Amino acid sequence: MSWILNHEPAVRLGAFLGVFAVMALWELVGPRRRLTTAKGPRWFANLGITIVDTVVVRLLFPAAAVGMAVVAAERGWGVLNQVSAPASLTIVASVLFLDLVIYLQHVMFHAVPMLWRLHMVHHADVDFDVTTGLRFHPVEIVLSMLIKLGVVLFLGPPVVAVLIFEVLLNATAMFNHGNVRIALSLDRVLRCFVVTPDMHRVHHSVVPQETNSNFGFNLPWWDRLLGTYRAQPAAGQEAMTIGLEQYQEQRRQPLAWMLVLPFAGRTGRYPADGGGNAPS
Repeated sequence: MSWILNHEPAVRLGAFLGVFAVMALWELVGPRRRLTTAKGPRWFANLGITIVDTVVVRLLFPAAAVGMAVVAAERGWGVLNQVSAPASLTIVASVLFLDLVIYLQHVMFHAVPMLWRLHMVHHADVDFDVTTGLRFHPVEIVLSMLIKLGVVLFLGPPVVAVLIFEVLLNATAMFNHGNVRIALSLDRVLRCFVVTPDMHRVHHSVVPQETNSNFGFNLPWWDRLLGTYRAQPAAGQEAMTIGLEQYQEQRRQPLAWMLVLPFAGRTGRYPADGGGNAPS
């Protein structure tokens, strides 16, 4: 466990850089949609807020979720530390449970107006590519980490399961936000096992009913099981409008604007309890 804790930052950074490079190259050679804004300033802002998020999390939670899993294992805390089960089963169960929590957390950030204000930073992006998957307000990241720490403390998952989940979540977030073209026949198969870019792009539609669908980041099953799945946007993948209707004129979105947005911005019709209900 000490090896995992000591090398967790390097493992996550290596996976991040590798997936990011693959997705950025894929977007270059096989884009799904034409971008509507200049990539340079937009990437500078999106990656800038990613750096801010990383620094804040590492300052507040040096060991993060993996460290909490180590503490839980050493002290016997959590449900899974009270039962005897094969390691492979507890790892799979832990990854599935953590993914379900992330799905429910995502729904909550759409349903609660105060939390939606934070989450607007992610949705206000008027384009959709690999950097959108990294664009979150630091306060949302801190709240998300607190939820994750609480779940790890309650569940007591194996340390390796938490590391696997963290790497998968980060990698799939970049994948399913990719502006990449995948054959429709292949996409139909892939979205049975993982959230694909075409599936998640619906979630970034300007139409509230579409924004409040397809909440999954990693596994697509929760949307299907819980009634929030929407196969395609009404306007089609290439004609759909990305972003939030109240910020369509805000084409330039610098880092300072994103940091201030939750406290000075307009929420629009998007909170799921106020005009943009998720499909039943």
